[in-house]
Amino acid sequence: MALDRLEAMRAFCRIVEVGSFNAAAQSLGVAKTTISGQVQALEALLGIKLLHRTTRKVSPTTEGAAYYARARTVIDEVDELEASVSHSRNMVHGRVRIEMPSPVGVLCVVPGLGDFIARFPQIHLDIGCSERVVDLVQEGVDCAIRGGVIADQDLVCRPIGRMRFSLCAAPAYLEGAGVLRTPADLATHKHFGFKFPATGRRYVPTLTSGEVRFDLDLPPFLYFNNGGATAAALLAGLGIGFLPTAHARPYLRSGTLIEVLPDWQMASMPLSIVYPQTRHLSARVRAFTDWVAALMANDPLWTL
Repeated sequence: MALDRLEAMRAFCRIVEVGSFNAAAQSLGVAKTTISGQVQALEALLGIKLLHRTTRKVSPTTEGAAYYARARTVIDEVDELEASVSHSRNMVHGRVRIEMPSPVGVLCVVPGLGDFIARFPQIHLDIGCSERVVDLVQEGVDCAIRGGVIADQDLVCRPIGRMRFSLCAAPAYLEGAGVLRTPADLATHKHFGFKFPATGRRYVPTLTSGEVRFDLDLPPFLYFNNGGATAAALLAGLGIGFLPTAHARPYLRSGTLIEVLPDWQMASMPLSIVYPQTRHLSARVRAFTDWVAALMANDPLWTL
C-alpha cells in the first residue's frame, strides 16, 4: 500500500509540473490510464479533489497545491535516500528546474550539457534562460544561477564563477573614430549602455589598470537590455560596447570585432547558484549544482 501511494504521489506531482496527464504519462513511461487511476485513488483516499481538469489544461486545486508542496518534499527525500544507498550515481533521477541568465545558459551551460547527460541520464533538466529574477518558491524552481551580489537572506548562495566582459568595436567604427587611449576618451565616442530587463536598472561597468579605476558612468549613445542586440549593434559599426567575453571571443578571433582599451580590464560579475533556505537539496539538484560549479571552475572564461 505504501509503495502504491508513493507512486500515486509521484504521478500527481508530475501532472502538476507538466500540466497534462498525457505529458506526465510520457515522462514517467506509463499509460495515461495508469496515472489517471492513481490520482483518482489518491483523491478517494484523501477525500479531497486535487486537480481541476479541463479539455486544455490540468491545474491543482487549493488543496492540491498544498498537497503538492509536501508530496514533492517526500518524493525528493525518498529519491535521495535511494541514491545514497546506491553504488551507481546514475541511479540519481528525476526532474530539476533551473533558471539562469541567457549568456550563462547559451555560452556556458548548454554547450557543456552532453557531459552532464552522459553522467546522469536519468536526470531531466528544465532550463529557463532569461534575465528575469524568478521567485524560486512561488514558481517551483529548484535552483537558479544569478549574477551580482545576492542580497536575499532567504536564499542559500554558492559562488561558482564569474562572467568576464570585453570592451570592443567593429573596425569600420574605429577607422573613423577619434583618439581612444584612456577610458576618459570614451566621452567623445558613441558607446552603449546596458539596462537589466527585469528592473530597468543600468549596469555601470568598471575598468582598471593597475591601481587606477574608472567607472564608465557616461551618458550612453544607445541602451540595450540584451547581449544579442548589443552584438548586432557592434557588428553594424554603430559604436563601442561590452559583451561577455565568451560571446565576444569568436568575433575577436575573426577580426570582425576589435578589443578596445586592451590595457584596461573590465570588472567581472560574480555568479552564484542559489536555492531556498527552506528547501531540502535533493540528490539530483546537488548533482547539477556540483556539475555546473566544476564546469565553470575548469573554464578560464568563467572560473572564480
